Amino acid sequence: MSEQHNEQESDRDFLELAPKKPVNPNPPDEKEVEDLTAAIIKAMKTVYDPEIPVDIYELGLIYKVDLADNRDVTIDMTLTAPGCPVAGEMPLWVQRAVEEVDGVNKVEVVMTFDPPWTPERMSDEARLELGWM
Repeated sequence: MSEQHNEQESDRDFLELAPKKPVNPNPPDEKEVEDLTAAIIKAMKTVYDPEIPVDIYELGLIYKVDLADNRDVTIDMTLTAPGCPVAGEMPLWVQRAVEEVDGVNKVEVVMTFDPPWTPERMSDEARLELGWM
């Protein structure tokens, strides 16, 4: 077995053995929803499309974020193009980033291409960053 394969197994074993965050059994109150929403957005803004120097949130790739009463998060997102080279990886990057938010339970990222992404979905901040304003 290769050394790299052993390291991957070791990482996986560690992740499987890592203790789960305790989940508050009560639905979040308004303040907690605001705080979690801000933290989730901040986490998503750490994920960048490798071909465009703008985070995925400002790029307009996030279509919907749903926070359930049990603090599970479902994120509907898209890519700039269905043939994007990181199509298989980017949803996992988003999932991992949001899973790190304190108070979040499970995270599911759902890919959609309906409606297709267009540059009009970008924020003014993204347009400025790309020199489009």
